[in-house]
Amino acid sequence: MPDLRREALCYDPLHGYMPLVSNEGLAPGEVSERQIIDHPWLQRLRQIHQLQTAWWVFPSAEHTRFQHVLGVMHLASRATAALYDSLRAVCPEVPSRGYVECLLRMAGLLHDVGHGPFGHFFDEHYLSMYGLTHETLGSVIIERELGDLIRRIRRNPNSTLQENETLDPAQISLLITRPKGGAGPKSNSSSHPPPRWLTFLRSLFSGIYTVDNMDFVLRDAYMSGYNTRAYDLERLLRYSFFSEAGLTIHVRGLDALLRFIGVRAELFRSIYFHRTVRAIDLELKDLFAASRPWLFPGNPLEKLDEYLHFTEWTLLVDAARWKNSADPAQREAGQRWQDFMNRRVRWKMICQRTLVYRPGDAEGASIFSNAQFVEQAVRSALPQEAREMPLQVDLARHVHRPETRGPAAGQNFFFDPALGQPRPLDDDLLYRNLPVAHRICRIYAENQQFAGEISAALDRLIGPGGSDDLTNM
Repeated sequence: MPDLRREALCYDPLHGYMPLVSNEGLAPGEVSERQIIDHPWLQRLRQIHQLQTAWWVFPSAEHTRFQHVLGVMHLASRATAALYDSLRAVCPEVPSRGYVECLLRMAGLLHDVGHGPFGHFFDEHYLSMYGLTHETLGSVIIERELGDLIRRIRRNPNSTLQENETLDPAQISLLITRPKGGAGPKSNSSSHPPPRWLTFLRSLFSGIYTVDNMDFVLRDAYMSGYNTRAYDLERLLRYSFFSEAGLTIHVRGLDALLRFIGVRAELFRSIYFHRTVRAIDLELKDLFAASRPWLFPGNPLEKLDEYLHFTEWTLLVDAARWKNSADPAQREAGQRWQDFMNRRVRWKMICQRTLVYRPGDAEGASIFSNAQFVEQAVRSALPQEAREMPLQVDLARHVHRPETRGPAAGQNFFFDPALGQPRPLDDDLLYRNLPVAHRICRIYAENQQFAGEISAALDRLIGPGGSDDLTNM
């Protein structure tokens, strides 16, 4: 009989009961998963929405990063159960199952710990000024702020570390950071290449289907009302394993993977890139630019104590008070924030076109890779009296068919039983025929005065018709 003193249960509408290690029955000096979950760095995620601004459009989508990371931690255990034996077969040097499961669970729980208000939006419009992303900032939080606690974790609900094993926070940092890297602070980890088994595990956080996106696709679809059971999680896990090539899915699971890719793309089009959501993002971008002196006092990396208490709740409460400031600039910004919080959005969508890029298309060379170029081209085609009107061009891009031959940590394969070996995913005809990416090009203005002229100007750039023209909606 399991020692139930050490187990706590958390109920989730998607995954059912999710067990975790409680604070009872611990050895001296041992830290439980519950202690990490209850830590202020994790609890602050209750105050950051999972759907950064879409909750202003989809009223039921009020879920937070906190609910999501608990789900990812749970899926990390399910992935371990499905994949550990095959990982050990191809990487005999891999640590114990207890170590791998604890490592993946902590990576799942902590992968969003660096997020600021409005999630990825904050990355683009604030953290980028300091060469940071939520991943690089999160890595520092994991290693500096939580590292001592992480090293004292000895078990998870299903397995235990061996006596000579100690969790390495730097390995968690590596798992949650995308292989492309980029600007940002260096992890405290060694500069030596990671072991092969750890590189393989990284594909569970940076690949085509990961413990992260498998949770958020289900969660976002459910909470927004899009779909209560969006794809077949059970089949994806059942037919996945590690081969000598890396994370591999048996051909019997390919249809489930294609369904997952399709649903994820549809969520981008319907939820994340909804026309009103993007209008709110445009408004928020202007607000961030006008409010930068008061948003946060500098580089979060140098002020982690203050960043710990910086969330959507604190930002919105502070911004609501700015309208009473003695500083005229802050007072004006405060009034604009008040309008924003009352959902008075300045920008109205005039027209929309969707561009689909297939393999071989020169997407990067297209004018539609740069919003400023599109805006200049559209303005030059408008009547003289309309050329100076306020306009915003929004180019929302989703990678529909991720690259399968890129960095090793992002590779995925399928197993061909006829050949008895794994093959790159893009060898599959159905996968190869998926679009590589799509862009939604939208033009926003403050009113519909020149809607026809703007739409016609965009048609001259993109070709007549396009798709999803919502001018009259």
